[in-house]
Amino acid sequence: GEVCTMINKKYSEFLPSMQSAEDLVAQVEGLASNIDLLKAGIENEVQRDLNVAVAEFTELKQQLERDTLVLSVLKKLQEFDTTIKECNSALLEKQYVAAAQQLEKARSSLRSLESRRGFELKILKALGTELTVQTQNIIYHLGEEWQKLIVWKLPPSKGSSSLEAVVLSELHLHTVPPQDQDTAVPPVAAVLEALAVLGELHSKLKDFGQLLLQYILKPLISHPSLEPVPEEQPDVFILRFRTQGLALHESSPVEVFDKIKLVFEVLHKYLLSVPLEQPGEGRKEGSVTLAELLGELIWEELSDCLIHNCLVNSIPTNSSQLEQYKEVIESTEEFEKALKKMQFLKEDTTALLKYACNVDSHFANKKCQDVIMAARNLMTSEIHNTVKITPDSSIALPELPDPGSGDPPKMHRASALLHNGTVNVGSEGRLSPFTLCLPTCRISCSVQQLVGLAYHTLLEATASTDLCCVQLFDCVRNIFQLFYEVVPTYHRENLQKLPQLAAIHHNNCMYIAHHLLTLGHQFRYRGASVLSGGAATFVDMVPGFRRLGMECFLAQMRVQKGEILERLSSARNFSNMDDEENYCAANKAIKQVLHQLRRLGMVWKDVLPVNVYCKAMGALLNTALAEIVTRIAALEDISAEDADRLYSLCRIMVEEGPQVFTPLLEEDKNKKYQEEVPVYVHKWMTFKELMIVLQANLQEIVDQWADGKGPLAEEFSAAEVKSLIRALFQNTERRAAALARIK
Repeated sequence: GEVCTMINKKYSEFLPSMQSAEDLVAQVEGLASNIDLLKAGIENEVQRDLNVAVAEFTELKQQLERDTLVLSVLKKLQEFDTTIKECNSALLEKQYVAAAQQLEKARSSLRSLESRRGFELKILKALGTELTVQTQNIIYHLGEEWQKLIVWKLPPSKGSSSLEAVVLSELHLHTVPPQDQDTAVPPVAAVLEALAVLGELHSKLKDFGQLLLQYILKPLISHPSLEPVPEEQPDVFILRFRTQGLALHESSPVEVFDKIKLVFEVLHKYLLSVPLEQPGEGRKEGSVTLAELLGELIWEELSDCLIHNCLVNSIPTNSSQLEQYKEVIESTEEFEKALKKMQFLKEDTTALLKYACNVDSHFANKKCQDVIMAARNLMTSEIHNTVKITPDSSIALPELPDPGSGDPPKMHRASALLHNGTVNVGSEGRLSPFTLCLPTCRISCSVQQLVGLAYHTLLEATASTDLCCVQLFDCVRNIFQLFYEVVPTYHRENLQKLPQLAAIHHNNCMYIAHHLLTLGHQFRYRGASVLSGGAATFVDMVPGFRRLGMECFLAQMRVQKGEILERLSSARNFSNMDDEENYCAANKAIKQVLHQLRRLGMVWKDVLPVNVYCKAMGALLNTALAEIVTRIAALEDISAEDADRLYSLCRIMVEEGPQVFTPLLEEDKNKKYQEEVPVYVHKWMTFKELMIVLQANLQEIVDQWADGKGPLAEEFSAAEVKSLIRALFQNTERRAAALARIK
């Protein structure tokens, strides 16, 4: 019973919800059929109308775009036309800035027209032409105005910046604002600004800058006597020049800076202070003055010229003047400051000051250049102007302080003398006066001056800053290096041809080598100088110089020996002297050889050191004697008359040979050397023995030989003596016996 009741209850609840669900289904079905009807309607009618509308809209849109484009082009064309008209009317009223600005507007209108794709108008070409014509027109007018404002009166010889030409040059600036009318914009500013707007100012300024450099600035730097004369009249400012007689000295930087500053001050006042509101393209916004623009164009060239033609010359040439150079550095700084104040220079420009402050290095460079130039001149001067030096000769030098004292050098003390003789070698005591002694001889004046130059430069070095000291020391080494390379080449021909020059050159080299031994050493004890480390030496160059002198002199000796042998070769081998013609030829040859030796003895007299002189003359006389001995010893047959004539020829050599030894000017002192001839002439005794043999009989020859222990055996071999006996004596038993004794 209970179960039934529950089912009924559930059922009665279920029926109504079932009912409502069915209603809902019916509604949905009705709605769906409505939607189908509507969809069919849309597909058939609305869709078609819609397509038509979209097509119409697109067409209208394109039409609008075309119209807008045409309109904007017409607007630009109208704008272009207006600006050109306004430009013309502004030009007529001489409102140059306005005209230029209108012209630039027209230019940008034209640009935007040209930039449109697919819209080429034939008219654009015509507009471009119109614009060009207008631009040229306004530029022409501005050029005329510029020429009225800035007038150069130059001498007819254009292009010349000689002193005469510059004195006649004038610069007139018609930029003085008239007193009565107070114009808002002075005409000069208007002209300049219009040029700037058109981008033409740069080339105008460039031309102006070049004229300024050529006729005003550079001449003021290079002609110390030139002075600028500014003159202001009511409507014009004039810059003229006058010369103050002939300036003897180089212009000092201080004076030059003042003159150039004056020129810039007046230019600044009358021309360059104009601010340009529209600084053309490619510049940062804001105004820029004409001075800045001009500065950018000419400063590099001007500062170069100031450095090379003014500051360089003012660099001191000796270290004592370095102190006074401070004044130049200060005035350089003032000059740069003044130009920066006038805005002619940018704040960070310091080329001039840098150069002036670097005076130490420039001083060294200049000093080295001067020294090398002086050295080169000495090396290429005549060798034969000589000076005599003796062991106690000296080189004049400012006094070197005591090794221990470390005092600064006393530059202004009277020159003390540094002897070739005693060389101070510091605290190790003194060497004997003759340890490093030069023998008496003649050297070229130029070489003595060259060594003096080296001493003075080293002295200068020890008084300088370290950097400078090292540079000067190297410079002295370079002098000697240069001598080594230049002299033998430059004087080559004369050294080969002239025996006297070869001798002087030999002495020169020995003199230099002598000084190089001690040159670095003498400066070793100069206080804290870089040279005091002992590394500053020249000793390594000594062997090279000795070799250079020797080689040149030996080459000359070879030439002389060659000539002697050449002369003796015409003596017909000294054979058949009984033939008059042969005897004359031999006699002549011997006379020529003696003449040659006499001439050499003369040109080397008082030039070569005595010991070198005697060795050289001895070697040459020896060459002659040895050659004669060889020729006579080789003869196969010597008649009695031959023997006599040969003897007389030999006697000429023995009597006159020693007389060619004349090393000294005082004749009486030469005797000693003439007596010492056997010491210098190796073959002297051989020659004397040969003469004895020519006069001796067989027995005397055997006695001279003395079983190989006599004087003859000292000079000749057994074979040579036998050969002479066979030539001199006929074949007899006595001869055979004598020959048997020679062994």
